[in-house]
Amino acid sequence: MHKIKCIVVDDEPLAVEMLATYIRKAPSLELAGTFTDPVQAVSAMAEIKPDLVFMDIQMPDLNGLELARLIPEDTRIIFTSAFRQYAFESYEVEALDYILKPIRYQKFLEAVSKAEKWMANRPEKSRRSAFIKTEREYRNIEFDQILYVAGMKDYVLIYLASEPEPIVTHITLKAIEEKLPSDMFMRVHRSYIVALDKITAIDSCGDILIDKISVPVSDSYRKEIEGYVKGNLLAR
Repeated sequence: MHKIKCIVVDDEPLAVEMLATYIRKAPSLELAGTFTDPVQAVSAMAEIKPDLVFMDIQMPDLNGLELARLIPEDTRIIFTSAFRQYAFESYEVEALDYILKPIRYQKFLEAVSKAEKWMANRPEKSRRSAFIKTEREYRNIEFDQILYVAGMKDYVLIYLASEPEPIVTHITLKAIEEKLPSDMFMRVHRSYIVALDKITAIDSCGDILIDKISVPVSDSYRKEIEGYVKGNLLAR
């Protein structure tokens, strides 16, 4: 398992130093920053992208509960507070744990164990783009901009929603199929891959329409596209 990237946010320097010491002892944790100013912490999080934040609740300018609503969606929080009354509110912002001060090392380890379980079960972020080599440059192609892909021998033409002409790259269709997310794209012909969310209709011949462009579906792939359509029917 990758180390869990952590930051500490607490306006009490002694509390910050104690937590920093605990974190450095934990093999599964990596300390990426400490902050006594919650406003500075908000700005820094955009760059650090922490997995986990150890955070006090009663702080000046921006309290911990307010700060919790500003952090990235895939970052988790362990609150550290001298006051029990905020415990219920902490779960409204999906905190992993709530540790009362003074923080005992055993309680800290129990909270870390919860973080490790969350990290182990967190789904991996899928790639949303990839670089394609053209004659002049390497282009970073956003997957959600792709309409369909056509193969021509050892070349591939990538048709984008944002550009009138396709991007041409020297690669096989099989190689690019392996790089595209299977939940977003489907091979429908030995020469074509389509973006599933860009399909506007399937005509009476069983071929796919993407806007006004017709993409053929070969017999060997017809069952797959039919299964996809049936699985996404609004009404049966």
